[in-house]
Amino acid sequence: MATFDDILEEAGEFGIYQKRIFFLICLTTAMFSYLYVGIIFLAITPNHWCRSPGVDELRNKCGWSLEEEWNYTLPPDSADSSLYSRCERYDIEWNATSVSCENPLSFLQNGSADLPLTTCSDGWVFENGSFPSIVTEFRLVCADAWKLDLSQACLNLGFLIGTIFLGFGADVYGRKLCFLFSTFVTSVSGLAVAFAPSYIWFIIFRTVQGLFSKGGWLSVYILITELVGSEHRQTVGIMNQMCFSFGMMILPAVAYFLPAWRTLQLTATIANFCFLSYYWLMPESPRWLLSQKKKAETIKILQKIAKKNKNTFSTNIETVQIEDCHEEVKTPSVTHLVKTPQIRKHTLILMFNWFTNALVYLGLVMRLGITGGNIYLNFFISGVVEIPSAIIVVLLIDRVGRRFPFAMGNLLAGACCLITAFIPDDIYWLKAVIANLGKLGITIAFFVLCFVNTELYPTFLRNFALSVCSAMCDIGGIVAPFILYRLAAIWIEMPLTVFGMIGLIAGGLVLLLPETKGIILPETIEDAENIGREKKTAPKTNYQLVALHTSVETSDSKQTASEKIII
Repeated sequence: MATFDDILEEAGEFGIYQKRIFFLICLTTAMFSYLYVGIIFLAITPNHWCRSPGVDELRNKCGWSLEEEWNYTLPPDSADSSLYSRCERYDIEWNATSVSCENPLSFLQNGSADLPLTTCSDGWVFENGSFPSIVTEFRLVCADAWKLDLSQACLNLGFLIGTIFLGFGADVYGRKLCFLFSTFVTSVSGLAVAFAPSYIWFIIFRTVQGLFSKGGWLSVYILITELVGSEHRQTVGIMNQMCFSFGMMILPAVAYFLPAWRTLQLTATIANFCFLSYYWLMPESPRWLLSQKKKAETIKILQKIAKKNKNTFSTNIETVQIEDCHEEVKTPSVTHLVKTPQIRKHTLILMFNWFTNALVYLGLVMRLGITGGNIYLNFFISGVVEIPSAIIVVLLIDRVGRRFPFAMGNLLAGACCLITAFIPDDIYWLKAVIANLGKLGITIAFFVLCFVNTELYPTFLRNFALSVCSAMCDIGGIVAPFILYRLAAIWIEMPLTVFGMIGLIAGGLVLLLPETKGIILPETIEDAENIGREKKTAPKTNYQLVALHTSVETSDSKQTASEKIII
Protein backbone atom coordinates (compact mmCIF):
# COMPACT_ATOMS: atom_id res chain seq x y z
CA MET A 1 0.00 0.00 0.00
CA ALA A 2 1.45 3.37 -1.06
CA THR A 3 1.44 6.44 1.15
CA PHE A 4 0.42 9.88 -0.04
CA ASP A 5 4.06 11.01 0.15
CA ASP A 6 5.12 8.15 -2.14
CA ILE A 7 2.68 9.28 -4.83
CA LEU A 8 3.49 12.98 -4.32
CA GLU A 9 7.17 12.19 -4.83
CA GLU A 10 6.39 10.82 -8.29
CA ALA A 11 4.09 13.74 -9.11
CA GLY A 12 6.69 16.27 -7.96
CA GLU A 13 7.21 17.43 -4.39
CA PHE A 14 7.86 21.09 -5.24
CA GLY A 15 7.53 21.47 -8.97
CA ILE A 16 6.24 24.25 -11.19
CA TYR A 17 2.65 23.69 -10.09
CA GLN A 18 3.38 23.99 -6.36
CA LYS A 19 5.63 26.98 -6.94
CA ARG A 20 2.80 28.80 -8.73
CA ILE A 21 0.42 28.07 -5.86
CA PHE A 22 3.10 29.12 -3.38
CA PHE A 23 3.51 32.47 -5.18
CA LEU A 24 -0.24 33.10 -4.96
CA ILE A 25 -0.20 32.33 -1.25
CA CYS A 26 2.79 34.61 -0.70
CA LEU A 27 0.68 37.48 -2.05
CA THR A 28 -1.91 36.85 0.67
CA THR A 29 0.84 36.85 3.30
CA ALA A 30 2.21 40.17 2.06
CA MET A 31 -1.29 41.68 2.22
CA PHE A 32 -1.85 40.29 5.72
CA SER A 33 1.05 42.44 6.93
CA TYR A 34 -1.09 45.53 6.26
CA LEU A 35 -3.84 44.29 8.54
CA TYR A 36 -1.41 43.23 11.27
CA VAL A 37 0.70 46.40 11.50
CA GLY A 38 -1.13 48.91 9.30
CA ILE A 39 -2.44 50.73 12.37
CA ILE A 40 0.87 52.62 12.31
CA PHE A 41 -0.29 54.55 9.24
CA LEU A 42 -4.01 54.56 9.98
CA ALA A 43 -3.36 56.17 13.37
CA ILE A 44 -0.56 58.66 12.74
CA THR A 45 -0.70 61.21 15.57
CA PRO A 46 0.43 64.70 14.45
CA ASN A 47 1.48 67.45 16.78
CA HIS A 48 -1.58 68.92 18.50
CA TRP A 49 -2.63 71.31 21.24
CA CYS A 50 -5.78 72.61 22.91
CA ARG A 51 -8.06 74.95 21.02
CA SER A 52 -8.48 78.19 23.00
CA PRO A 53 -11.59 80.29 22.25
CA GLY A 54 -10.70 83.65 20.69
CA VAL A 55 -7.03 82.82 20.02
CA ASP A 56 -7.49 82.55 16.24
CA GLU A 57 -8.73 86.14 16.04
CA LEU A 58 -6.01 87.35 18.39
CA ARG A 59 -3.28 85.58 16.37
CA ASN A 60 -4.51 87.20 13.16
CA LYS A 61 -4.72 90.61 14.81
CA CYS A 62 -1.27 90.47 16.39
CA GLY A 63 0.54 88.47 13.70
CA TRP A 64 1.83 85.93 16.21
CA SER A 65 3.93 83.01 15.11
CA LEU A 66 2.91 79.51 16.21
CA GLU A 67 5.57 79.51 18.92
CA GLU A 68 4.34 82.85 20.28
CA GLU A 69 0.78 81.55 20.40
CA TRP A 70 1.90 78.50 22.40
CA ASN A 71 3.97 80.66 24.75
CA TYR A 72 0.98 82.83 25.61
CA THR A 73 -1.84 80.29 25.68
CA LEU A 74 -0.38 76.94 26.77
CA PRO A 75 1.30 75.86 30.03
CA PRO A 76 4.57 73.91 30.01
CA ASP A 77 4.28 70.15 29.76
CA SER A 78 4.36 68.50 33.19
CA ALA A 79 6.85 65.84 32.02
CA ASP A 80 9.16 68.15 30.05
CA SER A 81 9.13 71.87 30.85
CA SER A 82 10.85 72.67 27.52
CA LEU A 83 7.68 71.57 25.69
CA TYR A 84 4.14 72.86 25.79
CA SER A 85 1.24 70.82 27.05
CA ARG A 86 -0.89 68.97 24.47
CA CYS A 87 -3.75 68.25 26.84
CA GLU A 88 -4.17 71.43 28.94
CA ARG A 89 -4.54 75.13 28.32
CA TYR A 90 -4.92 78.30 30.36
CA ASP A 91 -8.53 78.74 31.45
CA ILE A 92 -8.94 82.13 29.76
CA GLU A 93 -11.57 83.44 27.38
CA TRP A 94 -9.42 85.48 25.00
CA ASN A 95 -10.89 88.76 23.70
CA ALA A 96 -9.12 90.25 20.73
CA THR A 97 -10.44 93.76 21.47
CA SER A 98 -9.14 94.04 25.04
CA VAL A 99 -5.89 92.08 25.02
CA SER A 100 -2.49 93.64 24.34
CA CYS A 101 -0.54 91.99 21.53
CA GLU A 102 2.84 92.68 23.18
CA ASN A 103 1.90 91.43 26.64
CA PRO A 104 -1.41 89.58 26.45
CA LEU A 105 -1.21 88.36 30.05
CA SER A 106 -0.68 91.82 31.57
CA PHE A 107 -4.34 92.13 32.56
CA LEU A 108 -3.73 89.40 35.14
CA GLN A 109 -2.27 90.67 38.39
CA ASN A 110 0.02 87.70 39.10
CA GLY A 111 1.13 86.98 35.52
CA SER A 112 1.00 83.55 33.96
CA ALA A 113 2.52 81.58 36.82
CA ASP A 114 -0.75 81.24 38.75
CA LEU A 115 -3.14 80.97 35.83
CA PRO A 116 -5.85 78.33 36.25
CA LEU A 117 -5.68 75.38 33.86
CA THR A 118 -8.38 73.43 32.11
CA THR A 119 -8.62 70.51 29.73
CA CYS A 120 -9.18 70.71 25.97
CA SER A 121 -12.96 71.04 26.33
CA ASP A 122 -13.15 73.08 23.11
CA GLY A 123 -11.25 70.51 21.05
CA TRP A 124 -7.78 70.37 19.59
CA VAL A 125 -5.79 72.04 16.85
CA PHE A 126 -3.74 69.66 14.73
CA GLU A 127 -0.59 70.88 13.05
CA ASN A 128 -1.05 72.24 9.54
CA GLY A 129 -0.14 69.80 6.79
CA SER A 130 -1.16 66.70 8.74
CA PHE A 131 -3.29 64.22 6.82
CA PRO A 132 -6.51 62.73 8.18
CA SER A 133 -6.01 59.71 10.43
CA ILE A 134 -8.30 57.96 12.86
CA VAL A 135 -6.58 59.98 15.59
CA THR A 136 -7.43 63.36 14.06
CA GLU A 137 -10.91 62.36 12.88
CA PHE A 138 -12.09 60.61 16.04
CA ARG A 139 -10.00 62.79 18.41
CA LEU A 140 -8.11 59.88 19.99
CA VAL A 141 -5.74 62.02 22.07
CA CYS A 142 -5.22 62.93 25.71
CA ALA A 143 -7.98 61.40 27.86
CA ASP A 144 -9.23 59.37 24.88
CA ALA A 145 -5.81 58.09 23.78
CA TRP A 146 -6.58 54.68 25.28
CA LYS A 147 -9.16 54.19 22.53
CA LEU A 148 -6.32 53.89 20.04
CA ASP A 149 -4.86 51.04 22.11
CA LEU A 150 -8.30 49.44 22.16
CA SER A 151 -8.57 49.45 18.36
CA GLN A 152 -5.47 47.28 18.00
CA ALA A 153 -6.40 45.14 21.00
CA CYS A 154 -9.81 44.36 19.47
CA LEU A 155 -8.15 43.29 16.24
CA ASN A 156 -5.92 40.85 18.13
CA LEU A 157 -8.87 39.64 20.17
CA GLY A 158 -10.53 38.83 16.86
CA PHE A 159 -7.38 36.98 15.80
CA LEU A 160 -7.49 34.92 18.99
CA ILE A 161 -11.14 33.88 18.73
CA GLY A 162 -11.31 33.56 14.96
CA THR A 163 -8.22 31.39 14.65
CA ILE A 164 -9.75 28.74 16.91
CA PHE A 165 -13.08 28.58 15.08
CA LEU A 166 -11.68 28.89 11.57
CA GLY A 167 -9.01 26.31 12.38
CA PHE A 168 -11.80 23.92 13.27
CA GLY A 169 -13.69 24.94 10.14
CA ALA A 170 -10.66 24.29 7.94
CA ASP A 171 -10.47 20.73 9.27
CA VAL A 172 -14.18 20.13 8.67
CA TYR A 173 -14.95 22.04 5.46
CA GLY A 174 -11.54 22.28 3.83
CA ARG A 175 -8.65 24.72 3.63
CA LYS A 176 -9.70 26.33 0.34
CA LEU A 177 -13.33 26.96 1.30
CA CYS A 178 -12.29 28.38 4.67
CA PHE A 179 -9.81 30.74 3.00
CA LEU A 180 -12.32 31.98 0.40
CA PHE A 181 -15.04 32.54 2.99
CA SER A 182 -12.70 34.41 5.34
CA THR A 183 -11.33 36.50 2.46
CA PHE A 184 -14.83 37.56 1.45
CA VAL A 185 -15.88 38.54 4.98
CA THR A 186 -12.54 40.27 5.65
CA SER A 187 -12.84 42.29 2.44
CA VAL A 188 -16.44 43.34 3.06
CA SER A 189 -15.65 44.36 6.64
CA GLY A 190 -12.58 46.21 5.32
CA LEU A 191 -14.85 48.30 3.10
CA ALA A 192 -17.02 48.99 6.13
CA VAL A 193 -13.93 50.16 8.06
CA ALA A 194 -13.08 52.60 5.26
CA PHE A 195 -16.54 54.17 5.51
CA ALA A 196 -17.00 53.87 9.29
CA PRO A 197 -19.02 56.92 10.44
CA SER A 198 -17.77 56.83 14.03
CA TYR A 199 -15.16 55.33 16.31
CA ILE A 200 -17.58 52.68 17.63
CA TRP A 201 -18.30 51.39 14.13
CA PHE A 202 -14.59 51.48 13.31
CA ILE A 203 -13.93 49.19 16.29
CA ILE A 204 -16.77 46.82 15.40
CA PHE A 205 -15.76 46.39 11.77
CA ARG A 206 -12.08 46.06 12.64
CA THR A 207 -12.87 43.32 15.16
CA VAL A 208 -14.79 41.46 12.45
CA GLN A 209 -11.69 41.71 10.24
CA GLY A 210 -9.66 40.12 13.00
CA LEU A 211 -12.19 37.32 13.50
CA PHE A 212 -11.87 36.09 9.92
CA SER A 213 -8.52 37.26 8.54
CA LYS A 214 -5.86 35.38 10.48
CA GLY A 215 -7.70 32.06 10.54
CA GLY A 216 -8.17 32.23 6.78
CA TRP A 217 -4.54 33.13 6.22
CA LEU A 218 -3.38 30.22 8.37
CA SER A 219 -5.65 27.80 6.49
CA VAL A 220 -4.06 28.67 3.16
CA TYR A 221 -0.60 28.45 4.74
CA ILE A 222 -1.45 24.94 5.91
CA LEU A 223 -2.67 24.16 2.39
CA ILE A 224 0.72 24.87 0.80
CA THR A 225 2.60 22.88 3.46
CA GLU A 226 0.30 19.94 2.68
CA LEU A 227 0.82 20.36 -1.05
CA VAL A 228 4.62 19.97 -0.99
CA GLY A 229 6.94 17.18 0.11
CA SER A 230 8.20 17.00 3.69
CA GLU A 231 11.71 18.10 2.70
CA HIS A 232 10.37 21.39 1.35
CA ARG A 233 8.09 22.38 4.22
CA GLN A 234 10.86 24.20 6.08
CA THR A 235 11.73 26.24 2.98
CA VAL A 236 8.09 27.02 2.28
CA GLY A 237 7.50 28.09 5.88
CA ILE A 238 10.46 30.47 6.05
CA MET A 239 9.89 31.93 2.58
CA ASN A 240 6.24 32.54 3.38
CA GLN A 241 7.19 34.48 6.51
CA MET A 242 9.70 36.46 4.43
CA CYS A 243 6.80 37.59 2.25
CA PHE A 244 5.27 39.15 5.37
CA SER A 245 8.47 41.20 5.62
CA PHE A 246 8.26 42.17 1.95
CA GLY A 247 4.73 43.37 2.61
CA MET A 248 6.05 45.54 5.43
CA MET A 249 8.61 47.05 3.05
CA ILE A 250 5.95 47.92 0.45
CA LEU A 251 3.41 49.29 2.94
CA PRO A 252 5.21 52.58 3.78
CA ALA A 253 5.54 53.43 0.08
CA VAL A 254 1.80 52.95 -0.44
CA ALA A 255 1.03 54.91 2.73
CA TYR A 256 3.34 57.73 1.62
CA PHE A 257 1.41 58.28 -1.61
CA LEU A 258 -1.97 57.60 0.01
CA PRO A 259 -1.62 59.26 3.44
CA ALA A 260 -5.34 59.78 4.18
CA TRP A 261 -6.42 56.81 6.27
CA ARG A 262 -9.72 56.14 4.48
CA THR A 263 -8.02 56.13 1.07
CA LEU A 264 -5.32 53.77 2.32
CA GLN A 265 -7.87 51.41 3.88
CA LEU A 266 -10.01 51.41 0.73
CA THR A 267 -7.05 50.68 -1.55
CA ALA A 268 -5.84 47.75 0.55
CA THR A 269 -9.37 46.32 0.76
CA ILE A 270 -9.99 46.46 -2.99
CA ALA A 271 -6.72 44.62 -3.54
CA ASN A 272 -7.86 41.98 -1.05
CA PHE A 273 -10.96 41.25 -3.15
CA CYS A 274 -8.63 39.95 -5.89
CA PHE A 275 -7.90 36.86 -3.76
CA LEU A 276 -11.42 35.60 -4.39
CA SER A 277 -10.16 34.62 -7.86
CA TYR A 278 -8.23 31.82 -6.12
CA TYR A 279 -11.43 29.79 -6.40
CA TRP A 280 -10.28 29.01 -9.95
CA LEU A 281 -6.51 29.27 -9.42
CA MET A 282 -5.89 27.15 -6.33
CA PRO A 283 -6.79 23.51 -5.51
CA GLU A 284 -8.08 22.06 -2.29
CA SER A 285 -5.48 20.32 -0.14
CA PRO A 286 -5.19 16.73 -1.46
CA ARG A 287 -4.06 15.54 1.98
CA TRP A 288 -7.24 16.96 3.51
CA LEU A 289 -9.36 15.37 0.79
CA LEU A 290 -7.71 12.02 1.50
CA SER A 291 -8.42 12.40 5.22
CA GLN A 292 -12.08 12.92 4.29
CA LYS A 293 -12.08 9.66 2.28
CA LYS A 294 -12.45 11.57 -1.01
CA LYS A 295 -10.01 9.45 -2.98
CA ALA A 296 -11.35 10.33 -6.45
CA GLU A 297 -10.82 14.08 -5.88
CA THR A 298 -7.40 13.41 -4.35
CA ILE A 299 -6.28 11.42 -7.39
CA LYS A 300 -7.59 14.10 -9.75
CA ILE A 301 -5.46 16.77 -8.06
CA LEU A 302 -2.39 14.50 -7.98
CA GLN A 303 -2.78 13.85 -11.70
CA LYS A 304 -2.97 17.60 -12.32
CA ILE A 305 0.16 18.16 -10.24
CA ALA A 306 2.06 15.51 -12.21
CA LYS A 307 0.87 16.92 -15.54
CA LYS A 308 1.87 20.52 -14.68
CA ASN A 309 5.22 19.31 -13.31
CA LYS A 310 5.72 17.20 -16.49
CA ASN A 311 6.06 13.97 -14.53
CA THR A 312 4.40 10.58 -14.93
CA PHE A 313 3.42 7.85 -12.49
CA SER A 314 5.12 4.45 -12.58
CA THR A 315 1.74 2.72 -12.17
CA ASN A 316 -1.92 3.46 -12.78
CA ILE A 317 -2.62 5.80 -9.88
CA GLU A 318 -6.36 5.16 -10.02
CA THR A 319 -5.81 1.54 -8.98
CA VAL A 320 -3.29 2.25 -6.23
CA GLN A 321 -4.42 1.80 -2.64
CA ILE A 322 -3.45 4.98 -0.74
CA GLU A 323 -2.82 4.68 2.97
CA ASP A 324 -4.79 7.14 5.07
CA CYS A 325 -2.10 8.42 7.41
CA HIS A 326 -4.37 10.92 9.11
CA GLU A 327 -6.20 8.47 11.30
CA GLU A 328 -5.61 9.27 14.95
CA VAL A 329 -5.70 6.78 17.76
CA LYS A 330 -6.07 9.43 20.44
CA THR A 331 -8.08 12.60 20.80
CA PRO A 332 -5.90 15.51 21.97
CA SER A 333 -6.95 17.55 24.98
CA VAL A 334 -5.56 20.24 27.25
CA THR A 335 -4.77 17.64 29.89
CA HIS A 336 -2.18 16.09 27.55
CA LEU A 337 -0.30 19.40 27.60
CA VAL A 338 0.12 19.51 31.39
CA LYS A 339 -0.19 15.93 32.61
CA THR A 340 3.42 14.77 32.23
CA PRO A 341 6.40 16.76 33.61
CA GLN A 342 8.49 17.32 30.46
CA ILE A 343 5.58 18.19 28.18
CA ARG A 344 4.19 20.48 30.89
CA LYS A 345 7.52 22.29 31.10
CA HIS A 346 7.74 22.59 27.32
CA THR A 347 4.18 23.91 27.09
CA LEU A 348 4.68 26.64 29.69
CA ILE A 349 7.98 27.78 28.15
CA LEU A 350 6.57 27.84 24.63
CA MET A 351 3.44 29.72 25.70
CA PHE A 352 5.56 32.37 27.41
CA ASN A 353 7.72 32.67 24.29
CA TRP A 354 4.71 33.06 21.98
CA PHE A 355 3.47 35.85 24.26
CA THR A 356 6.90 37.48 24.44
CA ASN A 357 7.63 37.30 20.72
CA ALA A 358 4.32 38.93 19.79
CA LEU A 359 4.62 41.57 22.51
CA VAL A 360 8.17 42.61 21.63
CA TYR A 361 7.73 42.32 17.85
CA LEU A 362 4.51 44.33 17.68
CA GLY A 363 5.75 46.74 20.34
CA LEU A 364 8.90 47.56 18.36
CA VAL A 365 6.88 48.07 15.18
CA MET A 366 4.26 50.30 16.81
CA ARG A 367 6.98 52.22 18.61
CA LEU A 368 7.98 53.71 15.25
CA GLY A 369 4.83 55.83 15.39
CA ILE A 370 5.81 57.66 18.59
CA THR A 371 9.60 58.13 18.31
CA GLY A 372 9.62 60.88 15.71
CA GLY A 373 11.77 60.93 12.60
CA ASN A 374 10.59 59.83 9.16
CA ILE A 375 8.01 57.14 9.94
CA TYR A 376 7.96 55.89 6.34
CA LEU A 377 11.72 55.39 6.15
CA ASN A 378 11.91 53.91 9.65
CA PHE A 379 9.13 51.44 8.88
CA PHE A 380 10.79 50.40 5.61
CA ILE A 381 14.09 49.76 7.42
CA SER A 382 12.19 47.79 10.07
CA GLY A 383 10.92 45.49 7.31
CA VAL A 384 14.33 45.20 5.64
CA VAL A 385 16.03 43.91 8.79
CA GLU A 386 13.66 40.93 8.83
CA ILE A 387 15.15 39.54 5.60
CA PRO A 388 18.57 38.76 7.18
CA SER A 389 16.65 37.07 10.00
CA ALA A 390 15.26 34.49 7.59
CA ILE A 391 18.67 33.96 5.99
CA ILE A 392 20.29 33.44 9.40
CA VAL A 393 17.65 30.88 10.35
CA VAL A 394 18.10 28.98 7.08
CA LEU A 395 21.88 28.86 7.59
CA LEU A 396 21.83 27.88 11.27
CA ILE A 397 18.78 25.76 11.93
CA ASP A 398 20.18 22.57 10.36
CA ARG A 399 23.80 23.24 11.32
CA VAL A 400 23.81 24.33 14.95
CA GLY A 401 20.27 23.32 15.82
CA ARG A 402 17.15 25.09 17.00
CA ARG A 403 17.83 25.98 20.61
CA PHE A 404 20.86 28.23 20.09
CA PRO A 405 19.37 30.64 17.49
CA PHE A 406 16.04 30.55 19.36
CA ALA A 407 17.62 31.59 22.65
CA MET A 408 20.07 34.04 21.06
CA GLY A 409 17.25 35.75 19.16
CA ASN A 410 15.34 36.45 22.37
CA LEU A 411 18.45 37.45 24.30
CA LEU A 412 19.59 39.78 21.50
CA ALA A 413 16.15 41.41 21.36
CA GLY A 414 16.02 41.85 25.13
CA ALA A 415 19.53 43.28 25.40
CA CYS A 416 19.02 45.68 22.48
CA CYS A 417 15.75 46.98 23.92
CA LEU A 418 17.42 47.76 27.26
CA ILE A 419 20.45 49.38 25.58
CA THR A 420 18.27 51.48 23.26
CA ALA A 421 16.27 52.82 26.19
CA PHE A 422 19.34 54.44 27.73
CA ILE A 423 21.04 55.80 24.59
CA PRO A 424 20.73 59.62 24.54
CA ASP A 425 18.23 61.01 22.02
CA ASP A 426 20.89 63.16 20.36
CA ILE A 427 22.66 59.97 19.15
CA TYR A 428 19.65 59.06 17.05
CA TRP A 429 21.51 56.95 14.49
CA LEU A 430 22.93 54.65 17.16
CA LYS A 431 19.55 54.38 18.83
CA ALA A 432 17.96 53.35 15.53
CA VAL A 433 20.69 50.79 14.74
CA ILE A 434 20.43 49.05 18.12
CA ALA A 435 16.63 49.04 18.00
CA ASN A 436 16.70 47.40 14.58
CA LEU A 437 19.14 44.78 15.86
CA GLY A 438 16.54 43.99 18.50
CA LYS A 439 13.92 43.68 15.76
CA LEU A 440 16.22 41.28 13.91
CA GLY A 441 16.66 39.19 17.05
CA ILE A 442 12.96 38.86 17.85
CA THR A 443 12.22 37.97 14.22
CA ILE A 444 14.78 35.15 14.38
CA ALA A 445 13.11 33.86 17.53
CA PHE A 446 9.70 34.04 15.82
CA PHE A 447 10.93 32.00 12.85
CA VAL A 448 12.43 29.23 15.01
CA LEU A 449 9.54 29.12 17.49
CA CYS A 450 7.17 27.54 14.95
CA PHE A 451 9.60 24.69 14.21
CA VAL A 452 10.36 23.98 17.85
CA ASN A 453 6.68 23.97 18.78
CA THR A 454 5.92 21.26 16.21
CA GLU A 455 8.93 19.09 17.09
CA LEU A 456 8.37 18.79 20.83
CA TYR A 457 4.95 17.09 20.72
CA PRO A 458 3.75 13.65 19.62
CA THR A 459 1.86 13.31 16.34
CA PHE A 460 -1.66 13.08 17.76
CA LEU A 461 -1.06 16.22 19.86
CA ARG A 462 1.11 18.29 17.51
CA ASN A 463 -1.47 20.52 15.77
CA PHE A 464 -3.53 21.02 18.92
CA ALA A 465 -0.44 22.00 20.92
CA LEU A 466 0.57 24.52 18.28
CA SER A 467 -2.91 26.08 18.33
CA VAL A 468 -3.02 26.35 22.12
CA CYS A 469 0.51 27.68 22.56
CA SER A 470 0.26 30.17 19.68
CA ALA A 471 -2.94 31.59 21.19
CA MET A 472 -0.61 33.42 23.57
CA CYS A 473 0.70 35.27 20.51
CA ASP A 474 -2.64 37.04 20.13
CA ILE A 475 -2.78 37.80 23.85
CA GLY A 476 0.62 39.44 23.46
CA GLY A 477 -0.82 41.47 20.59
CA ILE A 478 -3.71 42.58 22.80
CA VAL A 479 -1.41 43.73 25.58
CA ALA A 480 1.27 45.36 23.38
CA PRO A 481 -0.47 48.66 22.53
CA PHE A 482 -1.48 49.29 26.14
CA ILE A 483 2.08 48.71 27.39
CA LEU A 484 3.56 50.81 24.60
CA TYR A 485 1.33 53.86 24.66
CA ARG A 486 0.45 54.04 28.34
CA LEU A 487 4.01 53.55 29.61
CA ALA A 488 5.39 55.88 26.93
CA ALA A 489 3.15 58.62 28.36
CA ILE A 490 5.16 58.32 31.59
CA TRP A 491 8.60 57.94 29.96
CA ILE A 492 8.91 57.34 26.24
CA GLU A 493 11.54 54.62 26.71
CA MET A 494 9.79 52.78 29.53
CA PRO A 495 8.14 50.26 27.14
CA LEU A 496 11.60 49.28 25.90
CA THR A 497 12.73 48.41 29.41
CA VAL A 498 9.69 46.14 29.81
CA PHE A 499 10.30 44.51 26.41
CA GLY A 500 13.96 44.06 27.29
CA MET A 501 13.40 42.30 30.59
CA ILE A 502 10.71 40.01 29.18
CA GLY A 503 12.91 39.16 26.20
CA LEU A 504 15.84 38.20 28.44
CA ILE A 505 13.61 35.99 30.57
CA ALA A 506 12.22 34.28 27.46
CA GLY A 507 15.72 33.66 26.12
CA GLY A 508 16.82 32.13 29.40
CA LEU A 509 13.80 29.82 29.49
CA VAL A 510 14.56 28.57 25.96
CA LEU A 511 17.83 27.14 27.27
CA LEU A 512 15.75 24.76 29.40
CA LEU A 513 14.26 23.19 26.27
CA PRO A 514 15.91 20.13 24.67
CA GLU A 515 17.63 20.36 21.29
CA THR A 516 15.42 18.92 18.51
CA LYS A 517 17.86 19.01 15.61
CA GLY A 518 18.05 15.63 13.88
CA ILE A 519 15.55 13.89 16.16
CA ILE A 520 12.80 11.61 14.92
CA LEU A 521 9.48 13.31 15.49
CA PRO A 522 7.86 11.80 18.59
CA GLU A 523 4.86 9.55 18.04
CA THR A 524 3.80 8.97 21.65
CA ILE A 525 3.75 10.80 24.97
CA GLU A 526 6.66 8.63 26.09
CA ASP A 527 8.71 9.64 23.04
CA ALA A 528 8.06 13.32 23.76
CA GLU A 529 8.99 12.88 27.42
CA ASN A 530 12.35 11.34 26.46
CA ILE A 531 13.46 14.04 23.98
CA GLY A 532 16.94 15.20 24.90
CA ARG A 533 17.53 12.53 27.53
CA GLU A 534 20.53 10.26 27.23
CA LYS A 535 19.77 6.64 26.61
CA LYS A 536 20.41 4.43 29.59
CA THR A 537 23.17 1.90 29.12
CA ALA A 538 22.75 -1.68 30.14
CA PRO A 539 24.21 -2.60 33.55
CA LYS A 540 27.80 -3.72 33.51
CA THR A 541 26.90 -7.10 35.06
CA ASN A 542 24.82 -8.00 32.03
CA TYR A 543 27.83 -7.65 29.76
CA GLN A 544 29.91 -9.76 32.14
CA LEU A 545 27.30 -12.52 32.08
CA VAL A 546 27.15 -12.52 28.29
CA ALA A 547 30.96 -12.56 28.02
CA LEU A 548 31.23 -15.35 30.56
CA HIS A 549 28.58 -17.39 28.83
CA THR A 550 30.05 -17.06 25.36
CA SER A 551 33.43 -18.23 26.64
CA VAL A 552 32.03 -21.55 27.91
CA GLU A 553 32.49 -24.45 25.51
CA THR A 554 29.65 -26.88 25.17
CA SER A 555 28.92 -29.65 22.80
CA ASP A 556 25.18 -28.97 22.61
CA SER A 557 24.70 -25.91 20.42
CA LYS A 558 20.92 -25.83 21.00
CA GLN A 559 21.46 -25.72 24.74
CA THR A 560 23.90 -22.83 24.33
CA ALA A 561 21.44 -20.84 22.27
CA SER A 562 18.75 -21.46 24.85
CA GLU A 563 21.00 -20.30 27.69
CA LYS A 564 21.87 -17.12 25.81
CA ILE A 565 18.21 -16.24 25.52
CA ILE A 566 17.72 -16.78 29.24
CA ILE A 567 20.66 -14.55 30.07
